Amino acid sequence: MTKDLYARHRSVLPDWLALYYDDPLEITHGEGRHVWDAEGRRYLDFFGGILTTMTAHALPEVTKAITEQAGRILHSSTLYLNRPMVALAERIAQLSGIPDARVFFTTSGTEANDTALLLATTYRRANTVLAMRNSYHGRSFGAVGITGNRSWSPTSLSPLQTLYVHGGVRTRGPYASFSDSEFIAACVADLKDLLGHTRPPAALIAEPIQGVGGFTSPPDGLYAAFREVLAERGILWIADEVQTGWGRTGEHFWGWQAHARSGPPDIVTFAKGIGNGSSIGGVIARAEIMNCIDSNSISTFGGTQITMAAGLANLAYLLDHDLQGNARRVGGLLMERLRAVTAQIPAVREVRGRGLMLGIELTRPGTDRADPEAASAVLEAARDGGLLIGKGGGHDTSALRIAPPLSLTVAEAEEGAQILEHALRRIQ
Repeated sequence: MTKDLYARHRSVLPDWLALYYDDPLEITHGEGRHVWDAEGRRYLDFFGGILTTMTAHALPEVTKAITEQAGRILHSSTLYLNRPMVALAERIAQLSGIPDARVFFTTSGTEANDTALLLATTYRRANTVLAMRNSYHGRSFGAVGITGNRSWSPTSLSPLQTLYVHGGVRTRGPYASFSDSEFIAACVADLKDLLGHTRPPAALIAEPIQGVGGFTSPPDGLYAAFREVLAERGILWIADEVQTGWGRTGEHFWGWQAHARSGPPDIVTFAKGIGNGSSIGGVIARAEIMNCIDSNSISTFGGTQITMAAGLANLAYLLDHDLQGNARRVGGLLMERLRAVTAQIPAVREVRGRGLMLGIELTRPGTDRADPEAASAVLEAARDGGLLIGKGGGHDTSALRIAPPLSLTVAEAEEGAQILEHALRRIQ
């Protein structure tokens, strides 16, 4: 049955539409932190539909909200007043930390980042954008043009002039041997030097933790230091929170809060987890920035009633059950466990991340060279053991990505760590 579906997939969908595993997997249903395939096998899900199933599979509160809304109306577009959209926008604006915030809903993180770029370039009257090396911001023409990860950049053509800044990867590159304070100082100096050679850009867009890049991040405070340099020149700061938002990092509700001494970003983009599988993305910005568009604009499917109902129920569950706190506690235990089990595995270069957003980088033993074949082998071995994880990384996709639903239990964290240990030992 699955092989027949795979053949149909290949005959009608693009070759570049990637599938995990040598024998691709069809997931038919899920519950809590588990999913089942078409053959009835159960898996512990440590990837959550690429960090999208934020709370749990088949969460009753979200299912009920979607069902009830579907019985009333699914969609009307932004041309009409929409009570669920206004209610979710109010919650998000209040949680954002941005003064006089306005919220615009889209259907994806890609579209959210494109909207943020439109706002920033219109507001600043400039088409130059600063982005981080090893970054990923989506698959649209505009988002690809500011993506600093070669594996996800199919073209060098772009509507924007993009300049790439150093600092998103702490343990690689020319400043890797520096202390945190020296690293930040060197990156700030590099930014100042870059700005001295170009016309003032519209904005810097940055992920607090780089998602597709393999869950890499700079020392806390880097973006605050960048913000001081940018603010002097009127350059905006866009925080891409598509993967880091909603408490996933445990320590903070938003990833930017690890760099908070200079206050919130000018623009925040979000998506993925807020819908728990429903297609929700969006942009938060100060009113003066959000309202700078002087032409007609709507969103046909952004903010549609059924996805807003899902988002409201999901966000309420997240806050009522302190899933940010759970991410901090269980994620901390999982990090310690993974570091313990990988300490004697030569292929593991680094275990990193925070909360329930953890990465394991693999290299060829005795070298600093990425080992994408090993990452693929561990992915397969973990599946054999009943665990689903992801891959990423800026150096030939050699990092394992671990991002379970935020309701993960201690017992499930231990189970997943054991499966990962066996998978990693199999590749030696």
